[in-house]
Amino acid sequence: MSSRNLRPVHTYSIVARDKATGDLGVAVQSHWFSVGPIVPWAEAGVGAVATQSLVDPSYGPLGLQAMRLGKSAPGALRGLLAGDEGREVRQVAMIDSQGRVAAHTGTRCIAEAGHVVDEDAQFSVQANLMENDTVWPAMAEAYRAAKGDLAERLLAALEAAEREGGDIRGRQSAAIVVVRAKATGKPWEDRVFDLRVEDHPAPVAELRRLVGLQRAYNHMNAGDLAIEKKDFAAAQREYEAAAKLAPEIVELPFWHAVTLANNGRLGEALPIFRAVFAKEPKWAEVVPRLVKSELLPDDPEMVEKILAERDDD
Repeated sequence: MSSRNLRPVHTYSIVARDKATGDLGVAVQSHWFSVGPIVPWAEAGVGAVATQSLVDPSYGPLGLQAMRLGKSAPGALRGLLAGDEGREVRQVAMIDSQGRVAAHTGTRCIAEAGHVVDEDAQFSVQANLMENDTVWPAMAEAYRAAKGDLAERLLAALEAAEREGGDIRGRQSAAIVVVRAKATGKPWEDRVFDLRVEDHPAPVAELRRLVGLQRAYNHMNAGDLAIEKKDFAAAQREYEAAAKLAPEIVELPFWHAVTLANNGRLGEALPIFRAVFAKEPKWAEVVPRLVKSELLPDDPEMVEKILAERDDD
């Protein structure tokens, strides 16, 4: 493939495997619009890929396919590079479900360009067209030192790149994908994080904000599952965690209250409804609509009690 037909996605990125959980992830920032559909690729139980520089996006799906068929990440990368006449303008990193990792920085990638592969910590960082050649070593050090889950450590690497100068052109978009260690057969459940910032003056900071929101909604989903199992103590913990992470989103406690009301715990739900209606009165208008949609019982007394929590002054 001729490099003249490819997009110059000069950027920095990280691919990694969480040694504790087996989760796989990739995160990226670039001075290029909508980097998310181009650079990061990941599949639960298979691996993760970052493909950049004069980017050939096919390294993503082809690399995952090779790893899905049993090739190691280094083997998959070697095979794709061998068949690519434009390999010297490519920068690619891959990691597989066993933590085997490899990276390639072509000799014609625009300086400053390079990568760090850490086989023991199971990650690779790579960057090109950077402000200086300390960006990717700083990313590696930040990832090794970071605490928390895989998404938190991936973000720490991106933030380190920014502190070190980042892309010489500036910043524009960012993305993060984190998938489970094992595939469930339900891809929508296998993706813990799949977030993109298409165009923003501070894309890494915005990506961190979105990760925080995703954490809140993950807790909400876990709370709903706990309610289904009648584990109300666990549900309460999950809902409280969601509200703490995203206190500005009134919809989260609203659905918490609805779930409690549906499970015979109206007394616990009413103070939550009261707080929601005080912040955003329009939510009271939603309550009767839920009865018609069978998302609340057809119980006029219950609905009256809920709506009585409105502050009509």
